Amino acid sequence: MPLDDRLLEILVCPKCKAELEYRVGEGEEALLCHACGLKFEVDEGIPIMLIDEAKPL
Repeated sequence: MPLDDRLLEILVCPKCKAELEYRVGEGEEALLCHACGLKFEVDEGIPIMLIDEAKPL
């Protein structure tokens, strides 16, 4: 389930407050922060925006 465009407009990286890139592909959804190099996964349409749960790009 793709994320709503209105939600994507307001979400920012919880660590550095930079814009996020929404990427969908290969059975995976994620929000990417290129500024600090973190990937926040989206689980069943819910972004997991916890810094401790983020993975490096």
